[in-house]
Amino acid sequence: MSLIPNNWFNTGRRSNIFDPFSLDEIWDPFFGLPSTLSTVPRSETAAETAAFANARIDWKETPEAHVFKADLPGVKKEEVKVEVEDGNVLRISGQRAREKEEKNDTWHRVERSSGQFMRKFRLPENAKVDQVKAGMENGVLTVTVPKNEAPKPQVKAINVY
Repeated sequence: MSLIPNNWFNTGRRSNIFDPFSLDEIWDPFFGLPSTLSTVPRSETAAETAAFANARIDWKETPEAHVFKADLPGVKKEEVKVEVEDGNVLRISGQRAREKEEKNDTWHRVERSSGQFMRKFRLPENAKVDQVKAGMENGVLTVTVPKNEAPKPQVKAINVY
């Protein structure tokens, strides 16, 4: 509930008085100005780009392996592909299905993205690409790429005359 009414004195215009307690709407200094952006239809490509950008992945290196963790809430493990291509490129891809829209539904806010996502990572030379393992738990994909042991430097003793 706002302490200052949004429609001040019933003028039909929004108030430009800042109300820090209002959760109804955020004051928009451009309200009422014509906008060419609002008439441009949002394309499917824009939605796919948003889904692509939202595939957040962490990559950490331990002494034994490279570990990738991806937050993929709402994505089933059957909808995710983990592949190694070109010998040393890890590719994580999939699709987050769009929720069905009913005719009688009224959407107030849409923030979750849907569509295809894909990320690629060039693995270092010490990666054992033939031993990659992947698992999904609670919407988090974990991909583990074991590492080859670092070659120990060979020391050759030289006799001193």
